[in-house]
Order: sequence, then C-alpha cells, then structure tokens
Amino acid sequence: MAEAVLRTERLTKHFGGLAAVNDVSLEFFTDQIHAVIGPNGAGKTTLTNLLSGDLPCTSGRIYLDGDDIAGLSPDRISQRGVGRSYQKTNIFLPFTVLENCRIAAQSRLPSSMRFIRSAHAYPDVVLAAKRALAEVGLEHRAQVQAAALSHGEQRQLEIAMTLATRPRILLLDEPLAGMGSEDSTRMVELLRQLKQAHAMLLVEHDMDAVFALADRLTVMVDGRVLESGEPELIRASAAVQEAYLGTEEP
Repeated sequence: MAEAVLRTERLTKHFGGLAAVNDVSLEFFTDQIHAVIGPNGAGKTTLTNLLSGDLPCTSGRIYLDGDDIAGLSPDRISQRGVGRSYQKTNIFLPFTVLENCRIAAQSRLPSSMRFIRSAHAYPDVVLAAKRALAEVGLEHRAQVQAAALSHGEQRQLEIAMTLATRPRILLLDEPLAGMGSEDSTRMVELLRQLKQAHAMLLVEHDMDAVFALADRLTVMVDGRVLESGEPELIRASAAVQEAYLGTEEP
C-alpha cells in the first residue's frame, strides 16, 4: 500500500481549557479525497489551520512524506508541498487572473523578493501560472481582472493559485460555499480531476458534494474523531446519524 502523503499522530490544540482538536490521528493519500465533516465548532477549520501551520499544535505530530513538520511556519510548510484554500476567497482582486497565479508560482523561486526585474523575465513562472489556470478551466479568463469574475470563478482561481505552488496535498476549506447549482457541479468535477495527482483534505457542508466526492470520511464532534471510514459506513453509522447527519423518521 502507498504511504500517506500526510498523517497526524494524536494531534491536539488547546485554547485555554478548550480542546478544539483533541487526539486526532488521520492519514491522507494521493488519489483520495478525505472529507472531514461535523457540526459547527467540531474542530474542522482548526485542524486545517494546524496542518497548514497557521496555528501551532499543543501536542502531537504532523508528518509530510515522513518528515515531522509540526511547529514549522506556514511559508515553510507551503514550500514543502502543502497548499490550502480558505473559507473566504483569498485572491488579489485588482490584479488579473494570470497575475494572481503568477504571484503564487513566483513563491517557488529560490528568492521571490525581486522587485526590479520584470516578472515577465521568468518564463517558467508564467508557464506554471498558465498551466494552473488550464487545470481549473480558467485559461480563457487569464487577462480578466479578478474582481470581475463570478464567485464560482474566484473560487476556481484560488485553487489555481494553490496549484501553481506545486502542492503534494490540498487543504480545501469549504470550496463550494456560496455557490449555485451550476458552479457547484463544476467544482465537484474539478476536485474529482485534481485528486488523481494530489492528496486532498476536504472540509465541506454540502453533503451531496461530500458523498459524491469522498473516498474516505471522518466525522468530528467536539474536537474528536467520532467515526472514520468509507462513506457508506459513515452514512450507516448510528453514532453519526445521532450526532450530525440526523436520524431518519420511522
């Protein structure tokens, strides 16, 4: 069996006396969408923030390709191959679609702080940006200002910016939030394509999308893992039905 791209061992985060993430051990593999669901306050976004380095863990370990990355800064974790999107779209609205992606790709240069030389002097960076846009289906919008994109397209752009950094694993926090039916369908198909070359953590409240996409499901409640397994096993779990999905009427 292939080794996990990313795994956690007894990962814990305390805020004062509150354990927002409590003793969580999970694994994430290439060609697998691992969805994490649960009610509000379950610890899903905190878990994502721990994996990306946006928050330090209180205890536990995080291994990326076998190397312990717990305690590293977000930029160092990103450089090692962890890409993420946020609940709120995080793009540069005044810039064009291509410029947004180019900035992300430029972060992989040995030194990205070069203000005198033209960005166009780095053809490999521009090519990486264009490839990322092609992956998400936005190559025809390359010269459009990001502010002029639809909400769904802005979410696609954010994922393209993540792809331009050449991640090994994608941490996607509610990528379908606020989308209509057509945009949601497009995003589901995009994520299905991206999993072929990436490990993926998906935090999402759209249960139709979750069950359409997930190869593995983890349910969190009060910071702990309640159940983890194949989607049909999770759907049939009495504990999950009671805690989150809701019991069916007799």
